[in-house]
Amino acid sequence: MSQHISDGQWRFYDENGYVKLGRIVNDDQLKALQQRIDDVMLGKAKLDYDRTLMQVDSTDGAYGSTGPQSTGHKGSHLNYRKIEQLEFDPLFLRYMQRPVFREACAHVYGADTPITVMRAMFMNKPAGKGTWLPWHQDIWTNYDRNPRLTVWLALDPATRDNGGIQIIPGSHKRGHINPDHNAGFLTEQLAKEHCPPQNAQHLELEAGEVVLLHNYLLHASDVNRSQQSRRAFSVCYMDAATTDSRGGEYMLVFGQGASSPEKLESTTV
Repeated sequence: MSQHISDGQWRFYDENGYVKLGRIVNDDQLKALQQRIDDVMLGKAKLDYDRTLMQVDSTDGAYGSTGPQSTGHKGSHLNYRKIEQLEFDPLFLRYMQRPVFREACAHVYGADTPITVMRAMFMNKPAGKGTWLPWHQDIWTNYDRNPRLTVWLALDPATRDNGGIQIIPGSHKRGHINPDHNAGFLTEQLAKEHCPPQNAQHLELEAGEVVLLHNYLLHASDVNRSQQSRRAFSVCYMDAATTDSRGGEYMLVFGQGASSPEKLESTTV
């Protein structure tokens, strides 16, 4: 396997819980992904919306005011906050199966470990809107082992002003901070203790730039205070041997028998 990620980058990742890989999609590829996700929101995509999780954004910026996250299209507009199950879209799956991400999974989980996708998720903060995402770790209590690798692609520039990611570097070393929450969110008191403003770093990215994130890394994001939208695509990869107490089934993306974009294209509605 050719090396796309240097030893120095992995040392930085191990120490800080994240590492930037740079701009790894070209202009045409980025434009295609941007257009596809807009088409998904507008209801124009050849996609099975009956198994696509979609959530409309809040109108007041409060996390508790977001719409329900459920399957099905919820109107032709660009005010969606989150869309999941995008591994069933051929264009996004082709991006997810790039050799650089296979290399990253091999480093984190082992060279011969089959890999499934825990979630392939679009996240959106429309210009002048968006919702505050509280401090949390990407840890869930329904798995027998936690995923440890998320790949985050900026579809638009991610900045301090438009709701880019805020992180606490090195916080992945603290382990599972709030096991009482089923999705890793911190209480207000824990957030004060572990995420003081002076320790927070804004992880600004150019459109097309990718960052690897350890799932235990504390992160949050603000509302969008600019006129630049902040669209992003996040993929959480996990060991295919992981079991889910809820009975969830997950697409195999690396390993023998992995799904292929070509097969999806032949069966797309």
